[in-house]
Amino acid sequence: MMNHRILVAIFAFIALVACTDNTTVCSPDGNIEATFSIEGNGVPHYSLKAYGQDVIGTSAMGLEALEANLKDGFEVVRVIRDKADEEWTQPWGENKQMRDHHNEMAVLMRNVEGVELTARFKAFDDGMGFRYEYSAPVDSLTIVGDNTYFNFAEDGTSWTIGSYFSGYELPYREQAISATENANTPFTFQMGPLYGSIHEAALYDFPEMNLYRQDSLDFKSELAPRPDGTLARVGGSFVTPWRTFQIATEAVGLINSSLILNLNDPCAIEDVSWIKPQKYVGVWWGMHLGTQVWTMGPRHGATTENAIRHIDFAAANNIGGVLFEGWNKGWENWGGSQHFDYCEPYEDFDLEYIVAYAKEKGVSLWMHNETGGSIFEYENVMEKAFEKYQSLGVNYLKTGYAGGMPDGIRHHSQRAVQHYQKVVETAAKYQIAIDAHEPIKETGIRRTWPNMMTREGARGMEWNAWSEGNSAEYQCILPFVRLLGGPMDYTPGIFDIYYEAGRGMGMVPWNGDNSKCYIKTTLARQIANWVLIYSPLQMACDLIENYQGHPAFQFFRDFDPDCDWSKALAGEIGDFIVIARRAGENFFLGAGTNQDARTVDVPLDFLKPGVKYNAAIYADDPHTWAIRQPDGTVAQDKQAYRIMHREVTSKDTLNILMNAHGGQAISFIPKE
Repeated sequence: MMNHRILVAIFAFIALVACTDNTTVCSPDGNIEATFSIEGNGVPHYSLKAYGQDVIGTSAMGLEALEANLKDGFEVVRVIRDKADEEWTQPWGENKQMRDHHNEMAVLMRNVEGVELTARFKAFDDGMGFRYEYSAPVDSLTIVGDNTYFNFAEDGTSWTIGSYFSGYELPYREQAISATENANTPFTFQMGPLYGSIHEAALYDFPEMNLYRQDSLDFKSELAPRPDGTLARVGGSFVTPWRTFQIATEAVGLINSSLILNLNDPCAIEDVSWIKPQKYVGVWWGMHLGTQVWTMGPRHGATTENAIRHIDFAAANNIGGVLFEGWNKGWENWGGSQHFDYCEPYEDFDLEYIVAYAKEKGVSLWMHNETGGSIFEYENVMEKAFEKYQSLGVNYLKTGYAGGMPDGIRHHSQRAVQHYQKVVETAAKYQIAIDAHEPIKETGIRRTWPNMMTREGARGMEWNAWSEGNSAEYQCILPFVRLLGGPMDYTPGIFDIYYEAGRGMGMVPWNGDNSKCYIKTTLARQIANWVLIYSPLQMACDLIENYQGHPAFQFFRDFDPDCDWSKALAGEIGDFIVIARRAGENFFLGAGTNQDARTVDVPLDFLKPGVKYNAAIYADDPHTWAIRQPDGTVAQDKQAYRIMHREVTSKDTLNILMNAHGGQAISFIPKE
């Protein structure tokens, strides 16, 4: 440990000396160093070092447009420096109290065509970001190329999904950086002793960035194209999203980074008192499982009777909200005309009665708007729908885009990004919080628009109902890649691991053969995922029949997604993860492992000193027997669990034992 500290101090000293250069900016602690240069033909370049190690070698910067030369011929006019060290508070988040501590370098350039470009860098202790600020002597520009390069200084291991400009629901790949042909971001990697992740921040009016390999270690930014093959249309003066690099000396340091949020603007909503985290249940899993359907008929899930049953369950179990998919007319058009009515319920869903009943019970009603990708139609009617929802007292809305967008528009292109943002801003006008599925990726805009509370944007729980499912390893990668961007509505919490209750109800296949499907983790890991997979809107997604009378459901009753503080305590990408969170005076811990059984010692020094806590431990049963699973494999019974209780303080250390594919969840509640 002492040797490590000495090395860090030496690296910091070297970096501080280097930062005397006029074209270099360093993090406040001196460990992150970004350098700017102009290379042949006046092309801007940058490089990145961390802890004395080259991370990104000299790499080109800039964009291309049809109407003006944005690419080259630049000369530096001047360099402006600034710094900040400010505290700010967010209405919700992993950590409510935040610190923005960075050094800034703005390199102002001009070329002979009269184009002005500022390359603005911000260096934090947890990484670096840069963006382009262009001003050209024309009214508008058509962007046709992004010449931002990422020339990795050496090979390493990467964890990514492939590039696909209309979805993120792809399996993760662990492979050499040099073996990665293309990838979406976050692009997480390990290079020697360092961990890093490339992403973007403040994506509002621009296509998303993907990385495409040019040769062994040199990657180029590729943007989601418009239908005509161009990339974006912008004004003569415009600002791009930030290109971001999160850097850490241990894997969990990436999770604990606040860089993405700090590169977004402060909150744009004056009154945020109505934006509140919430637990919820709903009519959803049954449709994916095949026991219910979205459309009206004998197997319709969103009926008045079912609504009342779910509201009663929520009220009795300290759960704030209930979601209903399939409540509105138009689902019979899904996969066809994609026409939905966002105001009219099916005849067997008495909306006004259900709203009144939920209000009487103190439960929030969630609306659901599936668009099927029909963004123009949705934009034409959403204000009317939102106005109606507000009149009904509805503050939560789940949106969906499961289908191709019209006119060849890709889900991640500039036009789609503009649409997603229009929904968020219109919803804010009517005090509605958004949970977006099939979304544009999270880039920290929740700081500016905190009613953008959670998103999907990865393979979520539903994949377990009709595919090979999500492995325990996948769930040990998720926090280090997708969740670096922000919260995810993974919809955790299946207790009926082998779908025994579901099969008894009659699981009708609708999206492929589901006869061999089941949950690929233990029940204890399902509980732990409420802590591990962060979302301020956290769902207990199983059929409520599977929770009633179940002792382990007490964890969700006690759980509070309204975090004040969070920290990833231990973990390695794809292997295991341990995270602790505090909500008020209570703490919650989640731990999960991959296909390997594992024991992790966790010091409880995050607890408040001098306070005794009742620790309720929801753990795998290490003595369970092997059973034959629905796919024919034999393994320990994933449904076996045990609940233990201990009195603990901040001076204690817990020995967390996890079965293969397992986990553990603990609630720490102060003793009176």
